[in-house]
Amino acid sequence: MQHRLRFSKKGVSSVSDSLWIRGGRVIDPANEIDQEADVFTKDGIIVENLSEDDRSHAQVIEADGKIVCPGFVDLHAHFREPGQSHKETIGTGARAAAAGGFTTVVIMPDVSPPADNAGVIQYILDAVEKDAQINVLPTGCMTQERLGEKLAPIGSLKQAGVVAISDSPNSPQNNEIMRRTLEYAGMFDLPILDQCSDHSLTEGGSMHEGPTSLRLGLHGSPRVAEDLLVSRATLLSSLTGSHVHLQSISSGSAVDIIRKAKGRGVKVSAEVTPHHLTLIDEAMATYDPRYKTNPPLREESDRQALIEGLLDGTIDCVATDHEPHVDYEKDIEFDQAPFGVIGLETALPICIETLVRQDAAELTDLIRFLSTNPAGIIGIDKGTLSLGVAGDVTIFDPDETWQVESDSLESLSSNSPWLGEELTGRVTHTIVDGRIVHGSPN
Repeated sequence: MQHRLRFSKKGVSSVSDSLWIRGGRVIDPANEIDQEADVFTKDGIIVENLSEDDRSHAQVIEADGKIVCPGFVDLHAHFREPGQSHKETIGTGARAAAAGGFTTVVIMPDVSPPADNAGVIQYILDAVEKDAQINVLPTGCMTQERLGEKLAPIGSLKQAGVVAISDSPNSPQNNEIMRRTLEYAGMFDLPILDQCSDHSLTEGGSMHEGPTSLRLGLHGSPRVAEDLLVSRATLLSSLTGSHVHLQSISSGSAVDIIRKAKGRGVKVSAEVTPHHLTLIDEAMATYDPRYKTNPPLREESDRQALIEGLLDGTIDCVATDHEPHVDYEKDIEFDQAPFGVIGLETALPICIETLVRQDAAELTDLIRFLSTNPAGIIGIDKGTLSLGVAGDVTIFDPDETWQVESDSLESLSSNSPWLGEELTGRVTHTIVDGRIVHGSPN
């Protein structure tokens, strides 16, 4: 089923109904295309060509030396509105996404009040209509108030417009509640997005439990806390036949559990974040809260297992887990600082550096992880440049370098592990429904 939201084009170029992207390297994994070509949109739709008259009036983007691909799709972001708009709003989150090449973002229900009823979902949809330049798709809560005790009205949430249900960044700790959630979600053809962690094993933990936490004197969260609930998710998915998408996988042993479940035909999918692909727990040595995230950064063996799992298909996609916090919230003692990092604007260069420049993957693979695969997981007609689909396109220069600075980020928050660093690879244009929402025509 295709989920589609309408939104205003506030601040978006609307000069022409036609767009001509000329001379780029077009990579479209869904159609096995990797060649120099032109891409055209007409009235917001990908078309094979433009008439001479349309060409004469079209906006033109010269893409020589750049990659042209389907717009990125992020299955895991926190936009904070309503309730914590000082950290991020629908509008600023959408602009950050556009700057990072994301044309579609699925946002989590951990807002205030929680997105456990149709009224909150409608508020979010109204804000999307008013302020978002991209496709912003809401999720609803698994349980009332995300407390893990009583089921949320899943049918009403589906009718209100959610594309999935989740208690992210929590997961119901009661196995019976989790089972019933899967059963009801399956009835309404909604995937469950589950961030797996056994809270009884992570209470008081501020980083990964291991030699580094022992050396730093910090209470750790063991990888088995993730492994237990990943195992539960695969078992309950097998029992109910419902689709569970496992969020922010960080444990190498969890990768093995998912691999075996998929081998049995269990209906599970999984994601990994750019920061878990790149960083390990030793980054905590300076007690810098910018590296404090949930699940925690783990060891090098875990990082390598995550890359291996992504490359062999055990892990399906890359998702940012964009989790903004303002400076004063992070600028406190490490133990007291909140978990989370932002990632929408840095996902592409981090993945290029970690996967492509290290010869682990090709650009085609990377685009599949960022675009084609996540679109397929939630069943939307995105992640492709096929004729007749919406003109959602990302253009990037894999060799452009840029500095990550707080005043140049579109996000309201700047809690990035890469703040102050120079990265290579930058989005130059983001196009949604054939309209430029980031970058300018030539």
